[in-house]
Amino acid sequence: MTLELTDLHCTLGSRAVLQGLSATPLAKGRVVAIVGRNGTGKSTLMRAVAGLVPCSAARLHLNGRDLRGVNAAARAAHVRYLPQAAPGSLHLTVYESLRVALNAHRTQPADCAHERITATATDLGLAPLLGRYLDELSGGQRQLVWLAQALMHRPEVMLLDEPLAALDPNYQHHVMQHVRRLAADQQLLVLVVLHDLNMALRYADEALVLLDGTVIAQGPVHATLNAETLAQAFLVNARVERCSRNMPVVIVDDLLEL
Repeated sequence: MTLELTDLHCTLGSRAVLQGLSATPLAKGRVVAIVGRNGTGKSTLMRAVAGLVPCSAARLHLNGRDLRGVNAAARAAHVRYLPQAAPGSLHLTVYESLRVALNAHRTQPADCAHERITATATDLGLAPLLGRYLDELSGGQRQLVWLAQALMHRPEVMLLDEPLAALDPNYQHHVMQHVRRLAADQQLLVLVVLHDLNMALRYADEALVLLDGTVIAQGPVHATLNAETLAQAFLVNARVERCSRNMPVVIVDDLLEL
């Protein structure tokens, strides 16, 4: 399974946000970090793939299927998009919220619902919370619930737009560990917008670096997030060093002029 993006354009109002964006095919079973400075088109790219904003493309294919002309509701069977905010303070239990998500498209037999909910909750460490209400949970717990809701229908592609925003370090790593495992175990393609480059280095397989609505670098994350790319994409004088545990860490030494 691959996602193909070629010559993608998207104009919102009077602003051309995506300007001929192209990427080499993105393969299943991988976590792809979408990185770049603010306003460069990361969230718009996610929404365009999900069919939530108007766009044009020479090629927008998922596993050979042409997604152009397929509306967001139809795409949702294969492509699940999670925006930045976690579920609101709904007075539903976690179990009820997962049942609602499962019933949304009625793709699962009714007699399999309980088994599907329990299995998904267990995969994400949510089984002890099934009887708890959403408005009683922390932000990190709600973020995991939303991830579980998106997984109820076993999508092929997961689009996560800043899933770590407003989470403490424990839950940031908790969410990304689950995302990485799910990508491998379920052969999902996960595209995730990240601002923390060290989280990208630690958990992503591949990086897609955006600038002014185009891709300026793509490839294995450790090779792509180098000093030259960081200078171009973020206007920083930075380097990638290895810590005492041999893990790569981005160190910013100075700012470059705007």
